[in-house]
Amino acid sequence: MPNIRSSADLRNSYNEISTFCHKYSEPVFITKNGKGDLAVMSIEAYEAMAERFELYSAIREGLDDVHAGRTKPFSEAITEIRRKRGK
Repeated sequence: MPNIRSSADLRNSYNEISTFCHKYSEPVFITKNGKGDLAVMSIEAYEAMAERFELYSAIREGLDDVHAGRTKPFSEAITEIRRKRGK
């Protein structure tokens, strides 16, 4: 269940919110005037999320290459690599 706090809570209970973010590696959603405004998370959680996005992007790029026919069978690739290394 998401942890939702007001902007006043962020200002008045920063340490408590920080502790929660580090302990549970989950964001805290901050509202302003009753509407969603920010998502606050620990640096570690942010970096892990950014790494996942980078991985997903690399996987997407690979799948796009497969669909576009820009790949070759493994046996061909290995033969080519061995040939180049032998030079």
